[in-house]
Amino acid sequence: MPPKYLFTDLGGVLLTNGWDHSSRNRAAEHFELDPHELQRRHEAVFPNYEQGFNTLEEYLQFAVFHEPRKFTSDVFIDFMKRQSLPYPEMIDYVKELKQKNGLKVVAVSNEGRELAQYRIDTYELGSFIDAFVVSAFVGRRKPYDDIYRLALEVAGAQKSEVVYLDDRQMLAQGAQVFGLDSIWHQGLESTRQALSDRGLRV
Repeated sequence: MPPKYLFTDLGGVLLTNGWDHSSRNRAAEHFELDPHELQRRHEAVFPNYEQGFNTLEEYLQFAVFHEPRKFTSDVFIDFMKRQSLPYPEMIDYVKELKQKNGLKVVAVSNEGRELAQYRIDTYELGSFIDAFVVSAFVGRRKPYDDIYRLALEVAGAQKSEVVYLDDRQMLAQGAQVFGLDSIWHQGLESTRQALSDRGLRV
């Protein structure tokens, strides 16, 4: 039987990554920050932010505003938000896939609360995603099993009913070890073929 549930990452699949290494490098150049110091400070506090333990302002206070700046946190946050862009063809494909196959779609993603909410609202992801199991919302992060287990509970799904997309091979493999049929998403066409092979066609 074809899968009944599509679990998918957000960044790298439906949208660009919200605040990845490239985004931080662009920020460092734009705001004249030391990229190495930004990276060190980011690594120290971002996992806590991504798991919902800190606010975006608290993350930035440590990562960026540990010394006086010529710009405000609002200006910096606006820059961060503008790094998020959609992949329209992939979004349209998932919408069509959902409609034609009667799929339930669940986002399983590592994202900070404020950035995730911005991305969900701006690109109207709730119009086709049935549930958001986002790390900052639920206090659990990939690759740990408990976030996949929670996603199953939220969806009311069995492992055998799910196919999962992730753009990071390591995380796709982690979900596979947990027992989900996982696809390492590398682009629309290869993912389309992989899902077609599983009986999900548009």
